[in-house]
Amino acid sequence: MAKCDFCGKGVSFGIKVSHSHRRSNRMWKPNVKRVKAVVNGSPGHVHVCTRCLRSGRVDRAI
Repeated sequence: MAKCDFCGKGVSFGIKVSHSHRRSNRMWKPNVKRVKAVVNGSPGHVHVCTRCLRSGRVDRAI
């Protein structure tokens, strides 16, 4: 579910490094919100990252 329906931003993976430099896997999740927006001319719920909300890519439905 951590994927934006508009820009496609999703989970990215990397390595967590502790103070003693032990390494383990980790993931970064985007800040995705479920909002009511106009898609294809009709209102509906979509999962959108906050970057798309701030930049105005999403037409919010009232």
